[in-house]
Amino acid sequence: MPIIINIDVMLATRKMQSKELAEKIGITPVNLSVLKTGKAKGIRFDTLESICAVLECQPGDILEYRNEN
Repeated sequence: MPIIINIDVMLATRKMQSKELAEKIGITPVNLSVLKTGKAKGIRFDTLESICAVLECQPGDILEYRNEN
């Protein structure tokens, strides 16, 4: 998958648990897990905005594109 989700990296640097992030952004821990593992088909901009606000980061800190070639 060429899009890499780096939420775990940001959580570690912010010393925050997934459950706490899920509560703060208003989604279930299960939905956050789906997003973190890259199994989600997409992400809503308002969800991405909430994640960035809570983790005090930019979208590029969360999402990374890697060319598979």
